[in-house]
Amino acid sequence: MTPNHPHGATTGRAPALAGGVAGPQALRPLLDAVLDGLTEGAVRRDGPLPAGGPGQLAALVAGTLAETGGEPGPSGTTVLRRLTTLLAQGSADPADPACAAHLHCPPLALAVAADLAVSALNPSQDSWDQAPAATEVESVLIRDLAALAGYDPQRAAGVLTSGGTESNLTGLMLARDHALGRAGGRPTELAGLPQGLVPRVFASASAHFSVQRAAAVLGLGEQAVTSIPVDHDLRMDQRALAARLEESRDRGEVPVAIVATAGTTDTGGIDPLPGTADLAEEHGVWLHVDAAYGGGALLSDRLAPLLDGIERADSLSLDWHKLGWQPSPAGVFLVRRAETYAPLARRAVYLNPADDEEAGYPSLLGLSLRTTRRPDAFKIAATLAALGRSGLGALVDTCHDLAHHAAATVRAHPLLELHTTPVLTTTVFRYRPAGATPAGTDRLNAALRRRLLHEGRAVVGRTELPGEGPGRVRLKLTLLNPHATPADVDALLHAVVAAGRAEEEAD
Repeated sequence: MTPNHPHGATTGRAPALAGGVAGPQALRPLLDAVLDGLTEGAVRRDGPLPAGGPGQLAALVAGTLAETGGEPGPSGTTVLRRLTTLLAQGSADPADPACAAHLHCPPLALAVAADLAVSALNPSQDSWDQAPAATEVESVLIRDLAALAGYDPQRAAGVLTSGGTESNLTGLMLARDHALGRAGGRPTELAGLPQGLVPRVFASASAHFSVQRAAAVLGLGEQAVTSIPVDHDLRMDQRALAARLEESRDRGEVPVAIVATAGTTDTGGIDPLPGTADLAEEHGVWLHVDAAYGGGALLSDRLAPLLDGIERADSLSLDWHKLGWQPSPAGVFLVRRAETYAPLARRAVYLNPADDEEAGYPSLLGLSLRTTRRPDAFKIAATLAALGRSGLGALVDTCHDLAHHAAATVRAHPLLELHTTPVLTTTVFRYRPAGATPAGTDRLNAALRRRLLHEGRAVVGRTELPGEGPGRVRLKLTLLNPHATPADVDALLHAVVAAGRAEEEAD
């Protein structure tokens, strides 16, 4: 790139804008350039990710950027096509059936197109006069999603977030202010953390790391998080949770929240929600449910019963950029009772003056930790309007079927070992040759995964089961591609076996 020669400098004309009456016409050739670049890049990549590893890709990026200079004219179509080709060539593409490592879905074309409209208009959700229609779209969507989760949509509240990490932070912040404000006798959001109180957050050993991060950010400290043991399926042990709650109460500590996970990142395991809600109610503790992954089960008649009890949560997190096939970000945070949102209320005279709200101009400012915020609700609303719950639920069921097919293939293969029956769309397993030590099996699985990455053949996930010592490394397929077939899954597992054998021979 040559920043000293900005596009359009030779003509004296400013580059076109995306909005206004003329914006769509300016976008057409640029969109063609992007689409051509996406196609060319995918052909060059020829697989789920680029072969050659980090060093080779870094050289490709550096070389392409160095060769890409400003073109005459203000449009930049040639540069855009070249750089889009680079991006596509160097990406891990979740639309490829062999890309199945993470909760990283292939977005629906419909949702991507809807997101383009948002990018062109560039509304911001922090005041009505920046996003009139988008404000109402988000408000309607939040009511619909609250009802989907079993909340009373007239009493619930919520907001679109950047994802589960922000949603979990928001939930724990409201829980902190509720519990410590009540215990300390002063609003925590105003007076800060009360002295002399020991806060506790209870979460399973398989809860998302953002729980500890949120505790640190909120001034509670990561050590405030009490880790509850899990069973073989990585679900929180209810007896252990009850015991920890009793012990905490006996020590005079302040229970801030219980965090239940509905869909762990490793296995898709779902904590026993009804029993957890019973314990939260018994001890008067805020219940936050992290359903960033498992919330997609609400779309499926088959899987929705797995989330029975979620309607009793004080707050919950959903991510439609996982089992919702939306481009990131598409997180959702919900609370069961709108009044619990009070600590976040803010008045900024340049954004939401009181007389504007009294005159009927609504503001979403007091619902989010962010100020500038794009209307990510629009793409979700467009998808639900076009496909409905049943249409998205069919995609969930397809991916659930793929996970069970993968589990059956693993069970049938002498060199593969299944960890547990899939709950959602994740299959956890390992390559395990006869006679290998636990430490040797760990090294082998780690190495075969890197071999597949280096060769550009597959993107397979890696995790470690809770516990101590060797023998805990596992591979995982997070199956979020509803266009993948059972044959695709079999081919991916056969590639894992071939890579494992190659690593054995290399040893």
